[in-house]
Amino acid sequence: MESIAVSENQGTILIVEDDPRIQKVLYRLFHDQGYQTEIAPDGQAGVESFQSCSPVAVVLDLILPRLSGLEVCKHIKRVSPETPVLMLSAVSEVVDKVLLLELGAEDYVTKPFSPRELLARVQASIRRRRKPEPTLTYKFGDCEIDFLKMTARKDGGKITLTAHEFKLLRFFTENPERVLSRDELLNVVWGYNSYPTTRTVDNQILKLRQKLESDPANPRHLQTIYGAGYKFAP
Repeated sequence: MESIAVSENQGTILIVEDDPRIQKVLYRLFHDQGYQTEIAPDGQAGVESFQSCSPVAVVLDLILPRLSGLEVCKHIKRVSPETPVLMLSAVSEVVDKVLLLELGAEDYVTKPFSPRELLARVQASIRRRRKPEPTLTYKFGDCEIDFLKMTARKDGGKITLTAHEFKLLRFFTENPERVLSRDELLNVVWGYNSYPTTRTVDNQILKLRQKLESDPANPRHLQTIYGAGYKFAP
């Protein structure tokens, strides 16, 4: 591992990448923006570095020695769900986007990539993380959600939500009674400007209804607005 510090500290970016050429490109990219940079050359080193450097974001290669990028992502999101993770992968290595999102990755970029685009995506993820959190707990119907502790209860009993389900539900609760299109949900919640299928949104909301609605077949809170999208009714 290699740790490099700069005078203008915008926080630390952890780069988990085994290609020395890409390491150098990413170091220069983030160094010029005032970030500290921690470089880990394999998956196991990435896990160890994450525990020690508390990064503001992680740029993570998909295919790594010792421990895969998917396993590293799962570890990071289990320990710190709020830390943005951006995955890197060669075109031939691209896995199902749904799997990456379910693991909690905010975004991914295929190699070869534009350094400016990568920087913009990482900084956007950091800004979303640093955005003031106006609501820590939220109650609707017989549900109580604590977004800070990432806990949820229904009828007083504990229910389990994934990190991405919390993220989607948070966006709904911040936009009550507003019709949200599938494209907006994909762009804001998933972090993509485009996506091959909007069924991803439908499937995620179906899962939330099964966990939160008293009658999932006739939802009261997560409503479908046919031809437009979805609306959250407290």
